[in-house]
Amino acid sequence: MAANPVEAFFDTVLEAASPTRQVTSLLVAHLLPSQPTFLQSLRRISTLASVVPKPNSVQQSIRQPLEGLTRCDDLSRSELTRPEALLEYLELRAGGQPVVPLDVGGYFAPGLARACTGFSGQILGVVEDTENGLRRYESLDKPPCAVYNVARSPLKEAEDRGVGESIVFSTEALLRSTGEVLTGRQTCVIGYGKIGSSIADALHGRRVPVTVVERNPIRLVNALSAGYPAARLHDALAEAELVFCATGDRCLTTADMRLLREGAYVASVTSADDELDLTGMAEAFTGEPVAEHITRYRHRGGSFHLLNEGNAVNFLHGSALGPSIHLVQAEMLLALTQLVNVAHPPGFYELSADLRHHIADAWLSTFHPASRTHSPVTVRS
Repeated sequence: MAANPVEAFFDTVLEAASPTRQVTSLLVAHLLPSQPTFLQSLRRISTLASVVPKPNSVQQSIRQPLEGLTRCDDLSRSELTRPEALLEYLELRAGGQPVVPLDVGGYFAPGLARACTGFSGQILGVVEDTENGLRRYESLDKPPCAVYNVARSPLKEAEDRGVGESIVFSTEALLRSTGEVLTGRQTCVIGYGKIGSSIADALHGRRVPVTVVERNPIRLVNALSAGYPAARLHDALAEAELVFCATGDRCLTTADMRLLREGAYVASVTSADDELDLTGMAEAFTGEPVAEHITRYRHRGGSFHLLNEGNAVNFLHGSALGPSIHLVQAEMLLALTQLVNVAHPPGFYELSADLRHHIADAWLSTFHPASRTHSPVTVRS
């Protein structure tokens, strides 16, 4: 019998599909409190050859016991950009083995084609968890192997709402550490995708006025339909006291940052190098810490504050999302089993509706049993 609810949930999920042969996994991961039971379940269905920790989201209390179970390799995404570097890494950790990399952020995308042709083992496919990472795989001429898309799963929507709440929570905590408050502060959200929209909703719930900047016309329609005013980027930056970067696609250049309102605070939802021109910042601005995790950057025309050096602010507080995070983790586990059990030609794939319903039903049974008004889902093999 499972020792805790999360373990019981993963046990139920894996009843739907177990690997029919041995497989080796490589995992890129945030080493946060939501991970240990997921890693335990991953080790049940695969040989976990190594974990590549996301550099800005590592809690030592999680990492230290993990190092007793598997290797932790401190590799940045840029270090694996060179195709030969990824091939060398695969040979080092999983040479000659069937392998499924579980990715968070497109770490394996640049060298995947070279790895698929030159690896001594076999890459059965990749599972990608994030929108930014999925875009990196989609930017390839064509995927050289199967790529499972977990980033756009409907099961991830619950996590996205939690991420928005956690980002606003952490931003408010940092503001309060300097004697500032969030309520009433004129705010701009750049990017009205899944995370940006959840940030806007979380801010609205705290009576914070929100303006949205969005280049995608469909998302802009959605923002306006939800009641949020929209503006062009430079107009919004001139007015906003607080700016959230939520595009994952370099939303602020050095020139943009010069237009920020004096003393504005800037928060990001992902890695700094995804959202900001870090090279240009280092050359154009002078930074000085003003409080823990808050840096004031000065330029000839004024200054602004950057939270957590431009990295995701919610990781400062463990990115606590509650049980919703386990929905996506479960989908990653079942995507791995699909790649192991069925040969997949190169292309993009999603988990079947039946398997997603099975995950949702197991989650409801475990974490919200009183809400269930239906019979358990039967998964067709």
